[in-house]
Amino acid sequence: MKKNVTIKEIGKRLNLSFSTISRALHKHPSISLATQQLVMETADEMGYLPNQKAIFFKQGRTFNIGVILPELSESFFSSAVSAIEDIAYKNNYVISVAQSRDDQKREKQMVEQMKASGVDGLLVSVAKNTMDFEHFEQLRKSIIPVVYFDRIPPIENIHYVTCNIEKGSMETVDFLVKRGHKYIAFINGPRKLSESKQRKEGYLKGLKKNSIKFDSSLLINCNLTKEGVATALETLLKHQYMPTAIIVFSDDVASFAIGHALKLGIRINEEIEFVSFANSPISKYMEFPPLASVEQFPSEQGQKAIDALLHLIHNNGSTEQYFFNTLVDPVLVEHIGK
Repeated sequence: MKKNVTIKEIGKRLNLSFSTISRALHKHPSISLATQQLVMETADEMGYLPNQKAIFFKQGRTFNIGVILPELSESFFSSAVSAIEDIAYKNNYVISVAQSRDDQKREKQMVEQMKASGVDGLLVSVAKNTMDFEHFEQLRKSIIPVVYFDRIPPIENIHYVTCNIEKGSMETVDFLVKRGHKYIAFINGPRKLSESKQRKEGYLKGLKKNSIKFDSSLLINCNLTKEGVATALETLLKHQYMPTAIIVFSDDVASFAIGHALKLGIRINEEIEFVSFANSPISKYMEFPPLASVEQFPSEQGQKAIDALLHLIHNNGSTEQYFFNTLVDPVLVEHIGK
């Protein structure tokens, strides 16, 4: 393997001292512009590469931001990461992306590895199956600033950016009531997931607002897998008052529910109407997409999250006076007639 060219080798060729070469490479004002240019041209010609580790050590930064999320293949997270990377690039940062695959053990390992690698900050969206949040509590003891986005842990005094899911959930109920529905079911996510709790709160408030009595048997929490959603749907179809509308946790989950309903002979948008969350591109390719979906603006969430993180990094993670708690307003996007 070819050895990197050193400052001493450049100095030997130009018959200049180590310190002169070093100052010239750093454009120190004590070195004339002519000498700076000569040194730069010679360094380039010899294939000199600066010691980035030494530079980062001197600056106290690695210019690397860690991003831990559930699944990059989900359109929501790919959009968020794209926005995060664009802003990171503009600020001379690179990002390291790790996927938890919605597994708590893997998520914990990713957190430890990111800490060990010396990232300047972390952006995290919590796995849906995480029930123990100790690894996030431990992050408080590190000097690494953390901003959570979309899925946030139930921990006080943290920085986060997320969508106002509760408001979006209320709007889905309003939408369905206006379409004449009285039996509105909900296939929700795991109980401990903060987004599941927010969806439930909005659902309950929406029912109350429209003077519809809450029936707990019409609200089913599941693990959001294809099998879990199918079981939840079959349970709802056996209900004494079979729902005429079902709100579903996300567009991906809606695709599972609608696909299984079709297998069971249900006439989509006739016997049962579906509304979901995310407003992801998947809806465009579904023969029977949800009638409406709550847009959660992943790019905006990603932008606001990394903006907050960069602010914390540049201020040495100071949180003495405030925490970044940002709610992005949702928009219910109707797909009817599209």
